[in-house]
Amino acid sequence: MGTSLARHWWVLAIRGAAAVAFGVLTFVAPGSSIYALVILFGAYAIVDGAFNLSLAFRSAGAVTVAPTGRRWGSLIVQGVASVVAGAASLTWPRMSALILLMVIGAWAIVTGVSALVAALRLREQIRGEWLLALSGMLTTAFGILLFLYPGAGALALVIWIGAYAVVYGGLLVALAFRLRSWAHGSQHSVPTGGGLHVPA
Repeated sequence: MGTSLARHWWVLAIRGAAAVAFGVLTFVAPGSSIYALVILFGAYAIVDGAFNLSLAFRSAGAVTVAPTGRRWGSLIVQGVASVVAGAASLTWPRMSALILLMVIGAWAIVTGVSALVAALRLREQIRGEWLLALSGMLTTAFGILLFLYPGAGALALVIWIGAYAVVYGGLLVALAFRLRSWAHGSQHSVPTGGGLHVPA
């Protein structure tokens, strides 16, 4: 899983860039309507989920050592959760601020926990897995925060979402380039036998 993730580091970079762009757009027009925020979040979530699923299936298709579901389940869960949340947002764009908050909160908790699981599986395979773990903790905490303070005003909600997206995206981009450097270094190193540890 680690080598495949490193080989597709650019997918993480695109996901991170998309998150940063989403966050910046919310800051550019913080007074926009909830309708605009719903559309923006829906588009971002679908793009993020599609890239996650693409990474999971591309990498799983190239690996035959262990069952795909066990090795790539966390990425698939993140991808499905993102696509479902995005589709729900675009299907009901007139949803209230409270419902939007619940949708984003649930999405954040599911994807955050999945990222933490992936980080635990990768801890012995790659360098920089702590960035993935940190992004998972940030996302989970963000989702819990939304559920704890459902009465926050629309402007506060936009600022929270924008700040989260920028920081989360930055972590993904940092992880992507860390994986890129690690992958290039691994290509020039001499194997010592045994290969990489494959998590159960």
